[in-house]
Amino acid sequence: MTTSPSAAPGPQVRQVVRDLPAYVPGRPPAPRPGVTTYKLSSNENPHDPLPGVLEAAVEAAGRMNRYPDMGCTELYAALADRLEVPVTRLAAGTGSVAVLYHLLQAFCEPGDEVVYAWRSFEAYPIAVAVPGAVSVQVPLTADARHDLDAMAAAVTDRTKVVIVCSPNNPTGPSVRRAELEAFLDRVPPHVVVVLDEAYREFVRDQDPFDGVEVHRSRPNVVAMRTFAKAYGLAGFRVGYVVAAEPIAAAVRACALPFGVSSVAQAAAVASLAREPELFARVEALVAERARVAGTLREQGWDVPDAQGNFVWLPLGDRATDFAAAAERAGVMVRPFAGDGVRVSIGEPAGNDVLLEVAAAFRA
Repeated sequence: MTTSPSAAPGPQVRQVVRDLPAYVPGRPPAPRPGVTTYKLSSNENPHDPLPGVLEAAVEAAGRMNRYPDMGCTELYAALADRLEVPVTRLAAGTGSVAVLYHLLQAFCEPGDEVVYAWRSFEAYPIAVAVPGAVSVQVPLTADARHDLDAMAAAVTDRTKVVIVCSPNNPTGPSVRRAELEAFLDRVPPHVVVVLDEAYREFVRDQDPFDGVEVHRSRPNVVAMRTFAKAYGLAGFRVGYVVAAEPIAAAVRACALPFGVSSVAQAAAVASLAREPELFARVEALVAERARVAGTLREQGWDVPDAQGNFVWLPLGDRATDFAAAAERAGVMVRPFAGDGVRVSIGEPAGNDVLLEVAAAFRA
């Protein structure tokens, strides 16, 4: 018997894709007459592009009829010089999250395990699930830090990758070098350890680690970085890893051809050439972070150690209520229902509005 076309089943999406959690981006504020609004929901750099960077991007945009350099030649050369690593240890992608996707695709079979702290970057569960791997989420400590002892204990024969997010997004604390080294000593050498350093330029903690330095003596360690945060290129999407040559080659092999645009590559190279001015802006954001976090603590808030360009308010079930109150005042923050609210460090005027909302919310 022939099945009629109308009764035939349609294409079936993989179950793992149907079950993927949705990534929730920070919402921009809606324009409101008479109200100045601020977006403090996406951990963006609030400063305009540096003049030289903007010019490089505009010049590259003039060649939009040509494909980008798939080999990222100039970008890899600039990074290799800046980080003192061979070009063969580099792999770039459209943001560090894309590079993580490629790495997990390269190393994880269905059923393999990926260990990471939770709550942490909400793209991790999605990236892990796409290749059919299994997330092993290890709860943070009471002070919102990675529980590295528990993470080491969670590694099994099925573990292929471990992710350490430092500073941790969205809670803020960073992992210190001594505790990281002790943790790495407990991880089997065949397990890839990804050090997600998206916010490393903002760290002012004691005993910080440098993922590139750590990777030099540990072939299973990968340093993952981005131009989106401190460098202010969130709109251009370019991130990279520094890894042992076999790992970097595997990431490049899984990458989307021509993924990093010509404009993104040019802007990233120009940003590396202008780091003194760029890092002066970072220092100003760090100072503003200290002001915001200090004022919140004076108001009575329990703010974890803030080492990124954001602060965390552990509001639990009141997270969405706080976000709604902030939105009414013209400030968009990022609520995590049932856990807390992450607030990016933005323009001082916007931070001031946020502090007013926070004070009133506790009253």
